Amino acid sequence: MGLISWVKKTSERLQKYILVKYALDILKRVRVQKKILGLVVGVVLLLSSMIVWQMGNILTNNLRDQLDKRAVSIGSDVAARATNELLINNDYAVYELLQNTLKNNEDVLYLFVVDPQGNVLAHTFGEAFPKELLKANTVSGTADYHLTAFRTEVGIVRDVAIPILNGKLGVARVGMDEKGLQKAVLQMTWNLLLIALFVSALGIIAAVLLTRVLTQPIRELVALTQRVTKGELDVQGIVHSQDEIGVLTEAFNKMTLSLSQNYRERENLMDALREKEEMRLQLLEKVMTAQEEERKRISRELHDETSQALTSLMVGIKVLETETSFCAVGDRLQEMRRVVSQTLEEVHHLARELRPSVLDDMGLVPALERYIREYESKFGIEIDFNVNGFREYRVSAAIEVALYRIVQEALTNVAKYAEASMVSVLLDWRDDWVLAIVEDNGRGFDPDQVVVQPGRGLGLFGMQERAALLGGTFNIESQLGIGTTVFIKIPVNMNQAQGKKEFHV
Repeated sequence: MGLISWVKKTSERLQKYILVKYALDILKRVRVQKKILGLVVGVVLLLSSMIVWQMGNILTNNLRDQLDKRAVSIGSDVAARATNELLINNDYAVYELLQNTLKNNEDVLYLFVVDPQGNVLAHTFGEAFPKELLKANTVSGTADYHLTAFRTEVGIVRDVAIPILNGKLGVARVGMDEKGLQKAVLQMTWNLLLIALFVSALGIIAAVLLTRVLTQPIRELVALTQRVTKGELDVQGIVHSQDEIGVLTEAFNKMTLSLSQNYRERENLMDALREKEEMRLQLLEKVMTAQEEERKRISRELHDETSQALTSLMVGIKVLETETSFCAVGDRLQEMRRVVSQTLEEVHHLARELRPSVLDDMGLVPALERYIREYESKFGIEIDFNVNGFREYRVSAAIEVALYRIVQEALTNVAKYAEASMVSVLLDWRDDWVLAIVEDNGRGFDPDQVVVQPGRGLGLFGMQERAALLGGTFNIESQLGIGTTVFIKIPVNMNQAQGKKEFHV
């Protein structure tokens, strides 16, 4: 039996839990407007019902108290007026007194007088007197009155017993009907219900207006959120008030503004990335074209000069085989020596153009010094070259090559476009950074305009890419008529620095 009882209780608890969970799930799907409206309507109806019930009880108790006081007053009046008639045994006068009192009081149901022995002296019931009323209410001679209530066929009766001359002459009984009281209570209750319904209607109207005021900004925010999900990031909500919903709207506006700014920044970054990618492709194409052109030039020089020189040497060797005069052999060998020397010079020049050996052997500073001397003699432009910090160590080979090519490209651009008479080149190694600055007093240009022109700015982009590959930065400052300054800053890892001293040439 214990197990069956436990199973039943567990089943009932489980059913209650399932019902509560189902109700909560339904409540979660209800809109906020309906929740607020339902809450307000429920509270208004509950309060109205409690007020009507409480007021009905108060009114009923007050009317009963008034009815009881009136019953006592009528009974006391009857007892006082019937005293003289009872003393002279005038029962008929007592009967008339009871009838007149009954006629003048609508809510009096009956009146009767009994002697001390319990015999009915006069009553208002007609011929048949209900004897059970004699025992329904009694009063002692020392009490002023005794009140009791009981249910009869006509309803609840409130019966008052009043002693006549302290009970020596008997007892006067008055029965009061509650129909009038109930009618008054019912009328008042209906009035209260009408007032409650009116108040409830006002509450419902206020709830509807309140829910509209509260939910309208929320619906607007939902609509704006849906627009944001579709890509409209510039939407802004209207702040209707300074309450929590207004704060939420302001936060939503800040969010959309931030999203819009981030989106524009992302688009700008994507545009810059696409431009960089286009520049990279153009640079790659130019590099490949330059490689092919350089191979053609090297092939042509090898074919036109070196190959011809070697052919000339082969012809000279064959001629030597047929020469018999020592003087002629000496002249021929001297001519061949000149050809060999010229050929070696051309091959050496070709190798130096491809990659200067002094950059690998002696370092960045000597390589730039040699390049600058050749540059000055070739283009007639004076260069002020200053070096700081390059004393005992050399930077890594990758940094040396990058800085050499960047400075070389910058000076080439000066010779091609700047029309400058003076150039300043600075190399500065401080702590973990190497700074290179190339400045000229040429005609200058607008960097933004050069970069966006098709086929232009590839040299600048190439210098920027070389610096970026090493974690450095590349900046250029230029204005028309003022000149151009190129800044290159590359980080240096001292663990990778070379401990070899540089030898200036």
